[in-house]
Amino acid sequence: MRNSNVEHLLLKLLGPAKTDSLFATLNFPTVLQDWEAGIVTRAELAHAMNMALFEDLLDRSPNGRIYTNDAIAKGGSVYFDHGALRTVRWSKNGALPPGEAAFTRILRPLGFKLNGRYPLDKLGMTGRAYVHEDAPDEIAQFFVSELHPERFSSEFQQAVTNVVNTSKDPLTPAAVSQLWELERDGSLPIEAAYELLPVIVGAFARHHEVPQEADYEALLLESAEMAWIATEGNAFNHATDRVEDVFKLSGEEKAKGRPMKPEVERSRSGRVFQTAYRADTVKREFKSHDGKIVTRDVPGSFYEFITRKRNFDQASRSWATDLRFDAGNAQGIFKMTANAAK
Repeated sequence: MRNSNVEHLLLKLLGPAKTDSLFATLNFPTVLQDWEAGIVTRAELAHAMNMALFEDLLDRSPNGRIYTNDAIAKGGSVYFDHGALRTVRWSKNGALPPGEAAFTRILRPLGFKLNGRYPLDKLGMTGRAYVHEDAPDEIAQFFVSELHPERFSSEFQQAVTNVVNTSKDPLTPAAVSQLWELERDGSLPIEAAYELLPVIVGAFARHHEVPQEADYEALLLESAEMAWIATEGNAFNHATDRVEDVFKLSGEEKAKGRPMKPEVERSRSGRVFQTAYRADTVKREFKSHDGKIVTRDVPGSFYEFITRKRNFDQASRSWATDLRFDAGNAQGIFKMTANAAK
């Protein structure tokens, strides 16, 4: 059974072929098995957005598309665990709010709440996890990282300013109003949701102009993560399939010759295990010193895999999936784009 509100939102945004494919591919939260036609809840809109963002990630990650197609061909599916994006906490950020504030203004009205802060000090970043209050185990989480330019050199900071100070704000006045209404009421009329969905999906993209190649080189010297933001912006850095045994999957994918991370990351708790493909290589444009447009190969996005063990929750007296992340794991996974940067 399909939730008609989610289906109609996706049909309008993506068309029938992609909508059918997404419903056949992704897990569907049980909380969405009951609905009121024409009134879109925050959980419905959140899941529709996540489904669209997953499709966008596959469009930019051929390896992720191949893996997903193989899984479906074998009669399986994808349990969308979380998506990750990178931001820059910098005051000279053009019209875009600095850091994660550009996205918490979207996530909170949709029903997501902060569920953990993770210092990524080796990268000069901070990560925060946002989980959905209505279906924390079934609606994909967001792992939002902020880069702190003040932790780097003055030359690096100037390159950051040069890149991001042209940023535009993707949220229209109408979208801001609709998000406020959604946060107040927990739902929107479907006509308003039709208008809002493409705007919030479009927020997960690059909103600054083509970077100068010299600025990219300056960023790459000190932070592969900021260099990645220079070309990819706030697009999904990766999307993640929750699997039963990531160690087994890693071995199988390596045997196929897939570009897998050499080792599986293990959390300090011993309950969260992660690995990934290396980032797909993409072609991006830059402005050269003489004002011409040049193209070079850079790391794009990638596809990740995670196994989450359960722990016994004393409060509810029941077993619950460990939805936390791990700073060490995250920094290891982030290397999937660093290794391809050049």
